[in-house]
Amino acid sequence: AIRRCTYSTGKVSDFGQPTSASHPQVCFLTCPHHSDVRKHAFYFMFTSQLMKEGEITPGIATKEYISRRKRLLELLPENSLAIIAAAPVKMMTDVVPYTFRQDADYSYLTGCQQPGGVAVLGHECGLCMFMPEPKPHDVVWQGLIAGVDAALEIFKAEEAYPVSKLDKILPNMIKRSSKLFHNKLTATPTYTDLETFQNAAHVGKVSDLSIFTHELRWVKSPSELKLMKESAAIACQALLQTMLHSKTYPHEGMLSAKVEYECRMRGAQRMAFNPVVGGGPNASVIHYSRNDQKIKDGDLVLMDVGCELHGYCSDLTRTWSPCGSFSSIQEELYDLILQTNKECIRLCRPGASIRQIHNCSVELLCKGLKEIGILKRDAFRLYHQLNPTSIGHYLGMDVHDCSMISYDRPLKPGVVMTIEPGIYVPSSFDGPERYQGTGIRIEDEVLITETGCEVLTGSMPKEIKHIESLLNNYSYTKGMEAATV
Repeated sequence: AIRRCTYSTGKVSDFGQPTSASHPQVCFLTCPHHSDVRKHAFYFMFTSQLMKEGEITPGIATKEYISRRKRLLELLPENSLAIIAAAPVKMMTDVVPYTFRQDADYSYLTGCQQPGGVAVLGHECGLCMFMPEPKPHDVVWQGLIAGVDAALEIFKAEEAYPVSKLDKILPNMIKRSSKLFHNKLTATPTYTDLETFQNAAHVGKVSDLSIFTHELRWVKSPSELKLMKESAAIACQALLQTMLHSKTYPHEGMLSAKVEYECRMRGAQRMAFNPVVGGGPNASVIHYSRNDQKIKDGDLVLMDVGCELHGYCSDLTRTWSPCGSFSSIQEELYDLILQTNKECIRLCRPGASIRQIHNCSVELLCKGLKEIGILKRDAFRLYHQLNPTSIGHYLGMDVHDCSMISYDRPLKPGVVMTIEPGIYVPSSFDGPERYQGTGIRIEDEVLITETGCEVLTGSMPKEIKHIESLLNNYSYTKGMEAATV
């Protein structure tokens, strides 16, 4: 039975992005067969879109955005000014843009999800937003966007002006400031070409704002953690469905399409990155993204995937054999990666650091690779040919989140990171031939808690016996269903 509750937006102002007034609808599909989780995925998809009263973006309240700006002002030196531009539109062809994704810092501080704006934050002015002005032609082709009224009403700016007035208002604000901070990644000529900005930069008064914003974003709030857990749950469900799909359709491109479909059907707005689907030797290429080959029978497939839910990313990796059975050689290497994954997760706690956990992973993998016979001499140098990556990275609004925070920083409750040991043996590696062309990675998301950690991707199987059982039992069930039709 299909049940829908919809809300007409005919009499509601359109501010260019969802609001609690324009998007309060709940829409879901019910199914009499409650065991059919594929149908229940629809329920999750639509209820996750609900905008509640008092939220600027789904799951994040207005008061939290105001608190973020207040905390940033507490970090900024006295009489300084922060300038944050929205992400630019990037074009795929002359008239076709790539799907827009907002800059994380701009989104974190304002909640505004459109291009073209510049936000200024200062002790004297509070939040001042310069908003784009749509031309009639733009409205016809692209729809309404948030302007000055939305900046004041929705985003709760203290001051707001059309962006066309920026060159008249911002110079005076800069002149009154002793220090400027801006987001270098999205810096736009709209303000960098101003004479007052260039003069400030010339005398060393301009610095990168991310040293402060990354500090704020590093430890997640309860609202952020709720979204991150939901994002991780979606990615786990999607990857599990893709894993079960792989025995029937062992093609890299099909598996990439399948996981994106499953993520989006569960409410994700986009993938956090292009899925890595490496079959056989392709798995030894760490960021392989062509996804254009058929996976040979008996080969492993490595899938590194993640989705984005209302601005928050997930990231996990599993490696398995689509045919439903690991060979003894594959199992030997896989078990080393799995035990390293488990041991590194046990080390995740307040006070530890990514660097410490990484060093432990290198010791464990070097020792194991020596015992297996892959490494013999000069093990440490050769190990880095097999794994040049860190054991993990911070995760949040960006996949590699808060890059200004050192991996030596002691971890705190509320920090989310990945643990992703792997071995990537290229076909050209000078070692035992039976291991050449093999890539294995097992990646989990880990939340640091007061007493240790919580694995956000713990629902995703990684034991060989569990993976083989799932693949073979699912295949048997599908075969029985086909036989009865």
